[in-house]
Amino acid sequence: MPSALTDLFAWAVVASFAVAAAAEWRARATGGSTRLARLLGAGAFLAFGGFWLVLFPHFAFTQKSYVEGVLSLAAVPASVYAAWLLYGGRDTLFVLGRAIAAMGFVYLPFETIPAISAFGLELPAPKRLLIETVAAQTGTAISLLGYTPELLRGPNGYWSTYLFVTPTGHRLTFTVLLACTGLGSMAIFVGLAAAVRAPLGRKLRAIAVAVPIIWALNIVRTTFIGIAFGKQYLQVFPEVVLTLFGASDPYKVSFFLSDRVISQVLAVVALIGVTYLVLRELPEVLTVIEDVLYMVTDEEYDLARELDLPREPASGSERGAD
Repeated sequence: MPSALTDLFAWAVVASFAVAAAAEWRARATGGSTRLARLLGAGAFLAFGGFWLVLFPHFAFTQKSYVEGVLSLAAVPASVYAAWLLYGGRDTLFVLGRAIAAMGFVYLPFETIPAISAFGLELPAPKRLLIETVAAQTGTAISLLGYTPELLRGPNGYWSTYLFVTPTGHRLTFTVLLACTGLGSMAIFVGLAAAVRAPLGRKLRAIAVAVPIIWALNIVRTTFIGIAFGKQYLQVFPEVVLTLFGASDPYKVSFFLSDRVISQVLAVVALIGVTYLVLRELPEVLTVIEDVLYMVTDEEYDLARELDLPREPASGSERGAD
């Protein structure tokens, strides 16, 4: 489970990207060199790689998520390579750095800010508000499909756990966590929109396209997982599944297949689709995607031509090193 130290590390990484972005902005505004900004940005990417290395055991062994485990481990060398490229003069990576900073400022308050007592009022933590909202909407969707699990307080005290009882009387609980809210995916697109240099209207339209779609698809996902696990609908090859996930509880088979396999794979497909819709409104995001593809393949791409999207002129701050 990520700890307070991990949260502090995350804020430090986000702050380092923000400092690099400020240094780049100042250099461009004054006509100076971006050398210091590139050095700060490279350091931020190295710290970012260290952050994912710290999280890898949590995803791979605690959460038993192959998809998230592989992605977090792959992010380590990718971050190191990005640091090397940015320091060497690939200034387009400043956009990715700004995006990571913005994503962090969206996501981390929900993860790290506790309830606040002020002026005689008890304000619930943003995390609780989000989790209980998603849990309530998931429960509504489950009930519309004819199932009636009991809503309980979860381990964290939130009203976010649903109790299913099997025909044999076995009790199964399905709990909505922050990772189940779609916040991470929404933060990605908000961060990308915030990072690129484009008119505010098009940025807001891109966010208005991405966020509602992700929210709706996430409710579908949590509903599917809840029903598939609660009703044990995916008890397929239990011995093989339990062996692959290093588990022994046969009732977890449907959960592993519905969440760790089917939902996470489909989530990647959904993100690709949402990305294409966002690009129709905000083609400047192509800069980030092309940089990521370059880091993976070591080849330059012109995705605007491949996807038949308009190519917005590059900002002077991302054209190259001095």
